[in-house]
Order: sequence, then structure tokens, then C-alpha cells
Amino acid sequence: MRVLLGVTGGIAAYKAALVLRLLKEDGHDVRVIPTAASLNFVGRATWEALSGHPAPTDTFEDVPSVQHVRLGQRADAVVVAPVTADFLAQMAAGRATDLLGNALLATEAPVLVCPAMHTEMWNDPSVVANVETLRSRGVTVLEPAVGRLTGPDSGPGRLPDPEVIVAALYDTVGAGSSGTSLGGAIGGANGDNRATNGSWGDLEGAHVLISAGGTREPIDAVRYLGNRSSGHQGLALAEAARERGATVTVVAANVTLPLGEGIERVDVETAAELAEAVRSRAATADIVIMAAAVADYRVAEVASTKLKKEGESGLTLELVQTEDILAGLAASKRPGQVVVGFAAETGDAAGTVLEHGAAKARRKGADLLVVNEVGESKGFGTPDNTVTMLDAAGEPVAQASGTKLAVAHAVLDGIGRLQDTAS
Repeated sequence: MRVLLGVTGGIAAYKAALVLRLLKEDGHDVRVIPTAASLNFVGRATWEALSGHPAPTDTFEDVPSVQHVRLGQRADAVVVAPVTADFLAQMAAGRATDLLGNALLATEAPVLVCPAMHTEMWNDPSVVANVETLRSRGVTVLEPAVGRLTGPDSGPGRLPDPEVIVAALYDTVGAGSSGTSLGGAIGGANGDNRATNGSWGDLEGAHVLISAGGTREPIDAVRYLGNRSSGHQGLALAEAARERGATVTVVAANVTLPLGEGIERVDVETAAELAEAVRSRAATADIVIMAAAVADYRVAEVASTKLKKEGESGLTLELVQTEDILAGLAASKRPGQVVVGFAAETGDAAGTVLEHGAAKARRKGADLLVVNEVGESKGFGTPDNTVTMLDAAGEPVAQASGTKLAVAHAVLDGIGRLQDTAS
């Protein structure tokens, strides 16, 4: 699972390094957010060397990736050890004065905090009240151990041993993970899904090619055939892939939304332009995700000037099919390459959304087909999405629901499971 380890400015910060090591030995992927004060006790280089990830402190580091919320959003579990009296007060007040505070406000993952301070501070009424407040909000507060403290005094307030903290974290995750469905395999236990999501940097070194938006097929010099796709889901996939360490290229069809720094962007308009742009880049891509809504038809003959309305007669357009880009990519993919398609479907008299999606999955031949129901208030232009992932045989393998960024990460998790199975 993805564990976010917060470290605040107490002498017991050195024990957090052992917590990190134990979590890594258990196979978990850990990101560390040290507070500025904690760096007086354990340096940033230690956290980065042990975790294998950057250890940011400042809220304004890596602003384009919005990491002050993304780190919290992506965590499957959060542990803060040690926690000082001051940081307990910050959490109880809901303040976000640094990166760790922001991440804690942004997370929906189970949270374990491990206070460490002198006995008099631990027993102070304000600290007692703050602990009660946090517990009332669902935060697990681990009781300090009793023993030798900094200096000659002893008593309750000592940070528990790393093994105790890790065991408490596992108990916390087990108690707080019910109801989570993102990235979970159908038929699996939803309570375990947070522990099965992909790692923070699982796409390090991979090239991910993503199409986004909706194509426009010209009718004349003014008009076009199009759809209501905003490109939001495709761009969320790009942000998620970059967050996980990939080199990302986006072929954007009529997308007005901005992309984050470091993502290559290729703007296109028509299905033919999108096909050419994707094909020319697919050869170097490890993962190809066709999230764009590509027009199925184009006008046979495009008028060079605006078509005029004349009299009471209507207008008849001859439409011809556009290229099936996804099927072509699936048929020509190289060994080890993963090709993923998206299918925006509506149910009708001939079948349900999933029945239409299953037929399309078998027809297209992609490794994974992500099916979502669309309509006037579903899918296009909305902040949330609900999808079912089908394999090449049309069988459901996973489902996800939530913000489009959360769905994007769930899709990448599904791709990761495919790659694990193949290897």
C-alpha cells in the first residue's frame, strides 16, 4: 500500500526512520513529509535515501502537480510519528501551515498519529482536549509509551517502539478501510482495496501516450460534427501517470484545459489528425490509453464555404466511417505494450451499457476497455466519473467511482495488474 509518513520536530524523529524501514521491508511504498522543524533532528537526505522518493517540506514545492493535496489524496494510509504537542494543536484546529498539514486535510485515508513529548505536556488539559478532538473525528491516536524521556526524567510520553507503531498502523488500516472501491477487482473484498493500489513511482521510466478530448469533423468552413467531451478524464490520466513517474505525451483533441508542467502536448482537431499523431508516437510508448471521444463518422465531402440555408428545404449530409484507431493500435502493438481504450456508452433496446461495452471490447482487441455511461448529466463535463474495466474478452475485471483523478489512478492500477499478470 501507499503510506504517507509525516515526521514532526521531536527528538524521537530518529525512530521514524526505523518505522520507514519496517514498512519498506513489508513491501509498502512510503513517501515522507518532514516538517521544517524535524529536519533539525533527521535530515532530508535520510528520508530520501530510505524511501527512494523526494521528501518535500514546503507547500510550494512542485506547485504544478498540486502535491500539497495529491500526496494526501493518493495515500492508502497516513502515519505521523512523532507528533509534537504543537502539531497536535495544529491538527485539532484544522490548520494547514505547512505541507504535512495540507496533506492531512486532503486525505481520506486512515490516519494514525503517535504523540511523543514530556509527561507534563502530555497531561496538559489543552493536549488532552486536542487528543479527544482528533479521536472524535476518527483519527487514531496511539498512547505514548512509559519510559525514559529526553533528559533525566521518565514517565508517559515516550514514542512507542517502531514495531508497535507499524502494528498499530496495520490495525488502523484494517479498521478504517471499509467502503473503499477504487481500483478493486470485482468480486474482491472492498476492505482490502486500499492496500492493493499501485505504488507512488510504479511508472518510473515508462512512456505513457494518452489521447484526450473529442474530435471535430468539419462540415463546411464554419460548422463541424463533434461531441461534448471536455478532455478532463484524459488530462486526469496524464496527471496521474506523471505523478507515478512516467514520461507522458497527450494528444489533445480540441481541449481547452491546461496541462501540468512536464507533459508533452500535441493538439489536433479531426480523427484523421489524431490517428496520425497517435500512430507516430505509439512505437515508443509502453502504455497507450485512448481516452479521446473519436467521431465515428465524418462528412464525405467538406464544403469549402459556409453552406447557406435556402428556402424551406432541409440538408442531407453523406457520412462515412472514420478509422478505427483503437483496433489498429491493438492489432499492431508490440510485445509488452499495453493498449487501453475508453468506451462512452448509453443503454438502449439492444442492450445495457455493459453489454455494448463487452461487445466493443471483443471487437477492438485492446488489453483493457474502460466503459462509462454517458448522457446529458453523466460522464461528459462532470467532475466525477464511474467506470467498469473490461478485459479483451469483455469480462469485467475492476470498477472505480469518484473524481476523475481518482478514476485515473484506478485505471493505472488496473494496467499495473495486467502487467504483473503478464510478467
